[in-house]
Amino acid sequence: MKKQRIVLPTDFSKNAWNATVYALVLFRDVPCDFFIVNAFQVGASGLSTKMGMANDTRLFTLMKEESERELDRMLDKIKKLDDNPEHTFTTLSIADTLVNAIGRTVYNKGVDYIVMGTKGASGLKEVFMGSNTYKVINEIDFCPIIAVPDEYDMKDSVETILLATGFEHRFESYEIKPLMRIANHFGSKLKIIHVENSAGLDSKQEASKKLLEKQLKSIPHEFLEEERDASISHTIQTIIEKDPSIAMLVMINHDRTFFERLTRESVIKKISFNTKVPFLVIHLFE
Repeated sequence: MKKQRIVLPTDFSKNAWNATVYALVLFRDVPCDFFIVNAFQVGASGLSTKMGMANDTRLFTLMKEESERELDRMLDKIKKLDDNPEHTFTTLSIADTLVNAIGRTVYNKGVDYIVMGTKGASGLKEVFMGSNTYKVINEIDFCPIIAVPDEYDMKDSVETILLATGFEHRFESYEIKPLMRIANHFGSKLKIIHVENSAGLDSKQEASKKLLEKQLKSIPHEFLEEERDASISHTIQTIIEKDPSIAMLVMINHDRTFFERLTRESVIKKISFNTKVPFLVIHLFE
């Protein structure tokens, strides 16, 4: 795998640290430039006086200093874990929203992946992942995102990758490259799951499936058809729970209809996705 550029967003929580450790293990044998991003915001004082502006300036200075101190502590912890000479680390303390801070970094640094933590849906009813991760997935549509479940323990390899698709788009080779990189690096087996009703695939979906099979010829793979039970999300989760070899779930968000159905299910039916494995989302341009 060529040198990768990885963004690691952090709020200095245990969950964010766990995602960082996951990224270090996942890319342990790959030359990488890591960008550790902490975003902070200074709330407007609502005072248009010199005193109000001075208060905002002091608050900004304090928050900036705290952010930089915590980033330095995190960097020290990382260096105790990671001794790969081909890994570089840059800390970035950015005064902005999390989404904007990540987006700017991705754009300016030519980033290949964002790796961030998510606490899952056990304490949330409206979204299938933690709200910040959900916002990043929805709003940053120009970089692959790996959402790492709380306390997920990265194994030595990624044995099996589950790709969930509606076959509603004919993928170009470059579109599935983020998935192929990981699969080829670990020698992973790929399972491609289509969850739908008993009607089966139409001619357009069949053509998409055949093209994808040609593109995946270098990777051990199999296609699976699963009839939907309570929902698409529940069906996928059940597959993951039954197969302990699955170490990553992938969705490619050009399947607008499929992806939106999954999201809508989670919101309207209040079904927790809460995947037990990292979730790679690849957005594609129309």
